[in-house]
Amino acid sequence: MRKLTYFVASTIDGFIATEEGSVDFFPVGGDHSQAITAQYPETLPTKVRESMGITKRNASFDTVLMGRKTHDFGVRTGTSSPYEHLRQYVVSTTLPESPGVGVELISADPLARVREIKREKGLGIWLCGGGELAQVLLPEIDQIFLKLYPIVLGRGRSLFGSGPRLPEPAQFRVITSRVFEDGVAFLKYSRIR
Repeated sequence: MRKLTYFVASTIDGFIATEEGSVDFFPVGGDHSQAITAQYPETLPTKVRESMGITKRNASFDTVLMGRKTHDFGVRTGTSSPYEHLRQYVVSTTLPESPGVGVELISADPLARVREIKREKGLGIWLCGGGELAQVLLPEIDQIFLKLYPIVLGRGRSLFGSGPRLPEPAQFRVITSRVFEDGVAFLKYSRIR
């Protein structure tokens, strides 16, 4: 079965964006960026891949899931299909139709739809964001790849939204870790079942 990986950048106080949705405070560049480009080139938007001349085949993921707010971020940068090199899904109860060519809308029961996608053949599934969607999909998240930035934001959009408390803690264990010279840490967790 395919794995669902929440691959996300976070501050050390657990925020993935400002309250308004900006991620401009995350630094671009540094040695951690080179590692992302080398190991996970499919997590770069198609336009960025093209501008950098990246033609590598997808190594880890062939599918991306986004919440509407995460997808809207791509729209603000000029594209309704930010990851054309991946199978794209947007989860939203407010969009009346697919937001772009090559983007499938999941408007009801995202947990059931993700379970179906996990049973299909293919590479891993990347949960791109956001926190509210991560909270809904938590029962199906197999791995968390946290790009932890040495930043304290104070408040913003949380890694797992701000919804109801879990009936019991979801437990994960660290399977790999790496700290870069620029202070960013990569922590990869696997779910304990």
